[in-house]
Amino acid sequence: MNRPVTTLFMLMSVDGKISTGKTDELDFDQDFPHIPGVKEGLQQYYDIEQTTDLWSLNSGRVQAKMGVNERKTPAKTPVSFVLIDNKHLTEQGIRYFCARAQQFVLVTSNHDHPAFLVQEENLHIIYQEELNLTNMLEILKNEYKCDNITVQTGGTLNGLFLREKLFDYVDLVVAPVLVGGKDTSTLIDGASLCTANELSALGVLELESIVPLEDSYIRLRYKVIS
Repeated sequence: MNRPVTTLFMLMSVDGKISTGKTDELDFDQDFPHIPGVKEGLQQYYDIEQTTDLWSLNSGRVQAKMGVNERKTPAKTPVSFVLIDNKHLTEQGIRYFCARAQQFVLVTSNHDHPAFLVQEENLHIIYQEELNLTNMLEILKNEYKCDNITVQTGGTLNGLFLREKLFDYVDLVVAPVLVGGKDTSTLIDGASLCTANELSALGVLELESIVPLEDSYIRLRYKVIS
């Protein structure tokens, strides 16, 4: 396979939401610690996250929501980061990830992105006129020796990975909460299917494990079989 093995790793609600609401002001990371019945088991997700691949793929929007553009320079970690971003990361956000990552790969279609102003040895930019996930993964495999990568993007990008058949595993930590809201992001968003002829675009899964966690959390791991 001429690309890394990919694992979608996410925290979600029982009804499949990955945020507490539709605006960027609402977010699991900042909201769950304040919700009784949910906050007690939340640390388990972060503990499991520390055991995922040493290559991590995310989006600039998600990271901007988490405040990386305003954070101070962090300590170096063993993880290499790939971020897909056109407009959400500032120059400070780029420098934050250069300091934090072993290798930092930015994927962008914006030729004026602030990343082009930063000169760091571990910063690499993949410029694409239009986002091409397959090509991006091939470059990560062949040029940066990325063999396994954990994907933690938003629902729209997750939807693109699904439709392009680029998920190999799905690893979910399910929080004991119902969120609701038709406009709140779910695990997989993007364009809906409209006809029976499109059913081949579904991702069919084979269950590998169910692990009950403490405080009513559970962990589900699947292999994508088609």
